[in-house]
Amino acid sequence: MNRRDFFNSISKSALACSAAGAIWPSLAETGMVSADPAYLEDLATTPAQVRNAIEHLTTLSPDRKAYLREFQKHQSSAQELNLNQYLAKMHDFENAHREDIFVPREQFQTLIASFKRLDRVQSLVGHGNFNVVSFDDVLRYGRNYSAVGVFEAAEVNFIASVFDADALGYGFFGNRVVDKLTSVVSRRDRVKVGSTGHYLFRGEAEELYRKLQSDLSGKVVLTSGIRNIVKQTHLFLAKTIQSEGNLSRASRSLAPPGHSFHGIGDFDVGKIGFGSRNFTEQFAKTEEFSRLVELGYINMRYPEDNLLGVRYEPWHIKVT
Repeated sequence: MNRRDFFNSISKSALACSAAGAIWPSLAETGMVSADPAYLEDLATTPAQVRNAIEHLTTLSPDRKAYLREFQKHQSSAQELNLNQYLAKMHDFENAHREDIFVPREQFQTLIASFKRLDRVQSLVGHGNFNVVSFDDVLRYGRNYSAVGVFEAAEVNFIASVFDADALGYGFFGNRVVDKLTSVVSRRDRVKVGSTGHYLFRGEAEELYRKLQSDLSGKVVLTSGIRNIVKQTHLFLAKTIQSEGNLSRASRSLAPPGHSFHGIGDFDVGKIGFGSRNFTEQFAKTEEFSRLVELGYINMRYPEDNLLGVRYEPWHIKVT
């Protein structure tokens, strides 16, 4: 089955799955992937935590009329949502909705196998280096290291099809910012940030982070920097599994592969020593967050009620 046919099958099966209220096995039920989300960076948060964090945001949101005009640009005959329905869905982003797109049941084991294969690459190269490896790199690791194992054709096709998919079908309205599955972040274009395990793009992103750290007297730290296609795919597949095969629900928590601005410059920050709480409402209650707002660093990529189809992210620093 080629990529186009594969995703056509996803679209057709999704309608049947959503209409029937398809129930997918949870992580704990499958026993195949750890249910602990702590290592999934900014996925470790709940709807209630996000809602509670909104009150701390001082950056103004766009005018509602501007929202509606922009939203209407994205409307198609296949999507009969109005603005209020859309906003209600985004406020309840962690639950399934009638229009959501699911991975077909027969592809669920391939989804899990693909995630596990990528996870083994991450274990091999380390969390930090995994952020910048290319798809060609992971295929090579699979061929050369028995601890990873050769990627099966079904896994390669599945990963490629997820990347090739039109994210608009999920309800994600953000632009694609990386065009190639095999995109490479060259060594000369990146710098590793000490004591974080993360990388930043040289130039504007690195300079902004250094200035931000200086202005806050070193009280904040890089929590997620460059995420190349492989890393974003790993996160997206993990969230899809957590979401019981619901691709739309996954896309409401993070950008699908190829659509993340972490791939071209943006980064996340948090309070030193705050751990996973940096991705909850507790970060928005810190003195460090208040200072970031006062200094104008919180130029929101994904503000409250944004029209990109992504949850509110107060920790995300917009660069480009």
